[in-house]
Amino acid sequence: MLKFNAYNIAPIEIQDAWSLCNFIVANEDRLKRYFPKTLEQNLTPDLSKFFVQKKVKQFSLKEELLFTIKKNESGELVGLVYLKELDWDKKQGEFAYCIGYPFERKGIITKSINTLSEYAFTNLGLETLQIIAHKDNIASVKVAEKCNFIWKRTLNNEFTPSGEKPLNMELYELYNEIEI
Repeated sequence: MLKFNAYNIAPIEIQDAWSLCNFIVANEDRLKRYFPKTLEQNLTPDLSKFFVQKKVKQFSLKEELLFTIKKNESGELVGLVYLKELDWDKKQGEFAYCIGYPFERKGIITKSINTLSEYAFTNLGLETLQIIAHKDNIASVKVAEKCNFIWKRTLNNEFTPSGEKPLNMELYELYNEIEI
C-alpha cells in the first residue's frame, strides 16, 4: 500500500467489488466515453464481483495492474489507476485513470500517478510509462504534464468511444532516468 496526504493506493482486492460497483454507477456519465468496458463490467454487484476476481488474477500474473485510490479514514473509493498494456520485454506500461466527481481538481490523480510512476520504475523495473489522452480531455492532459510526461506524438484513430467515430489521441511518455 502506498500512502499520500489523506489517501492510499493499493492493488484491487476481492472485497473491493461492492464499493467498485457503487463508484462506477455513481460516476457512470463521466466513465462512459473513455472507460466503457470498465463501466459495462461493473453495473451490478455481481458483475463487479466477477470483474474484481479477474483483475486480482491479472494483477498476480502481472498482466494488468489495477489500483484503487481510497480515503485513509473512511476507506471510500475515490478513483482508479490502471497500469496496462504491460510489455515486460520493452519494460513499458500505460497508465489510465479516473476519479469520482467529488474528488476532481484536488490533485489526487496527479499525486497517484507520481507515486505509481516511482513504484513502477523502482519495484517493477519498467523504464517507459505512457499516458494516452484525448486533447479535449484537459484534466488528463494536465495530469500528464504535471507528472513530467513528455508529449511524443498524435496517434491517429487510436480510440473509438461507443457510438462515435475514431478519435486521435495524444501520446505522452515518462522515462526512468537511470543514473550511471
